Amino acid sequence: MSNEPYHASAPADGVDRLRRTVSERYRQLKDLLVYGSLYLVVVAVAEVLTAMVALSLPLSLAPVVVGLVTFAVYVGDRIADADTDELSNPEQSAFVRRHGRTLSTLSAAAYGLALALSLTGGPLALAIAVLPGAFWVLYASDWLPSAGARLTRLKDVLLVNSAVVAGAWAVALLGLPLAFADAALTPTVAVVFVYFFVDTFVNTEIPNVGDRHADAAIGVSTLPVVFGVVRTRRILYVVVASLGAFVAWAFSEGLLSGPLAGGVLAGLAYTLVVTAFVGRTENYGRLAIAGELKALVVLTVAVALAV
Repeated sequence: MSNEPYHASAPADGVDRLRRTVSERYRQLKDLLVYGSLYLVVVAVAEVLTAMVALSLPLSLAPVVVGLVTFAVYVGDRIADADTDELSNPEQSAFVRRHGRTLSTLSAAAYGLALALSLTGGPLALAIAVLPGAFWVLYASDWLPSAGARLTRLKDVLLVNSAVVAGAWAVALLGLPLAFADAALTPTVAVVFVYFFVDTFVNTEIPNVGDRHADAAIGVSTLPVVFGVVRTRRILYVVVASLGAFVAWAFSEGLLSGPLAGGVLAGLAYTLVVTAFVGRTENYGRLAIAGELKALVVLTVAVALAV
C-alpha cells in the first residue's frame, strides 16, 4: 500500500464552488423578487383574486393586467428614486443602478402589454389600467407650481402621499375585475374599496418608518417623520382596529360572506402583529415585505374557509 496521504482538496473545492454557486443564485433570486418588485406582483394578483372572490366575479385577465401594472409602476418608482434611496436602502439603490437600463425597458414593456390586454376589457378597463401610472406621475414628479412653496410633489405632503397611493391601487385592484366583468356597483363593492384603501395606506406607512431619516432629509412628510415612531405605531393600531370593526359590521349586515370576512379579519390580526414590530426592529425592509404578504394570508384563509 502507498504511504502517500489521501488528498481531499479536489472534492472539497468542488463542494465549495457548488456552495458559492447556490449562494449566488439565491442572492440573485432574492434581489429580483425584492428589489425587482416581483413579490409585489404576487401580492397584487392575490388582492385582485380576493376582490373577485368577494364579488363573485368570473375569471378574467384582470389579475394579469394588475400584475403587469404593479411591476411597471414600482420598478419605475425605484428607478426614479435611486438617488434618494441610496441613504435609506443602499442595496436596492445599487441593484437599480446596476440593472437600470434593463429594468427601465422591462417596466415600459410591462405597462405597454398591460394596456394592450386591458383593451380586451373595454374602454373603462383601459382607463383604469392607465390610472396607477398617471397617479404615480402626480405623486412623484415636480408638477405643482413652486412659487415659494417648499413642497412640490404629492409624495412630500403628509397623508396625501399615502392616500394617493392607496386610492390609485384601490381603484385598480377593484375596478379592473369589475370592468372586465361589466359588473354593477353594489354596497359590497364600496366595502371592498374601503378595505383596500385603508389596507394599502397602512402598508405604505410601515416602510416609511425605516425611511424616516432619509425622508426628513429631503423634505418628505410622513407619519413617522411628523409624529415619531411610537405615535405612528399607535396610529396604525387604531387604523387597523377600526378597519377590523368596519369589516365585522359589513359581515353582520350581510355585505361580506363568512369566509371572506374570516380571511380579512385573519389578515388584519396578522397586520397588528407586524405593526407591533414598528419601532422595535431595525430591519424595516423585511417588516415591509411581511406586511405586504398579508394579502396571501387573506386569500388563503378565505379559500380554506369556503371549501
